[in-house]
Amino acid sequence: MSLSVRVIPCLDVADARVVKGVNFLNLRDAGDPIELAAKYYEDGADELTFLDVHATVDNRSTMYDLVTKCAEQVFIPLTVGGGIREVEDVARLLGAGADKISVGSAGISNPELLTAIAERFGNQVLVISLDLKRSPKTKSGFVVTTHGGRNETDLDALEWVAKTIDLGAGELLVNSIDADGTRAGFDGEMLRAIRAISDVPVIASGGAGKASDFAQAAAAGADAILAASIFHEGSVSIQDAKNALKSEGYSVR
Repeated sequence: MSLSVRVIPCLDVADARVVKGVNFLNLRDAGDPIELAAKYYEDGADELTFLDVHATVDNRSTMYDLVTKCAEQVFIPLTVGGGIREVEDVARLLGAGADKISVGSAGISNPELLTAIAERFGNQVLVISLDLKRSPKTKSGFVVTTHGGRNETDLDALEWVAKTIDLGAGELLVNSIDADGTRAGFDGEMLRAIRAISDVPVIASGGAGKASDFAQAAAAGADAILAASIFHEGSVSIQDAKNALKSEGYSVR
């Protein structure tokens, strides 16, 4: 596991702009991705995550350009996700300057893709994007969703997590669809359940509203904590988040 808890701003990108919504709906403009990436780098972000929320062919070419421009200015690890369906998509993004690749829906429909990515590029490149919801229909009480939480699968979240680790996951990006954009705090129960079965780093996502939420996520077992709207709007800074973690005894970079 990580020695220091990482703080990671997330940039949801559509048509070369950063967007943000609530529960993945009602997206609104939140700024220029390169300007925001540079700002977060200067502010002490440990990593950055770009998610292509449209993932169309046109948008993907735009994303390659954005990744290259970002990598030229920002010298921290960059994870890119959205619309990755084959190994060559990964090769192109790494070639553009990404360090890690986040895969969600494509891994569900084609689990062999996860192994192919890990075997070709190494486990450290493969981040599994998990959009999870609470559900009474699964044994764990959490179900895997696709398409930004709009489509529920029949997959039990914990069973799928265990399978992705077996297939080569290097990290788990655990996003609570129920909490996403609500600023009501992270789903600690979900994080603890995943931490209990995971021997790879866990990134908490969905629900950050105040600086103390970061320590709450770390206490639930998160190795890294991702947030978007609170950073974009300036209600919480990266240093606020790190100071809150330090005040609770967590090491930060």
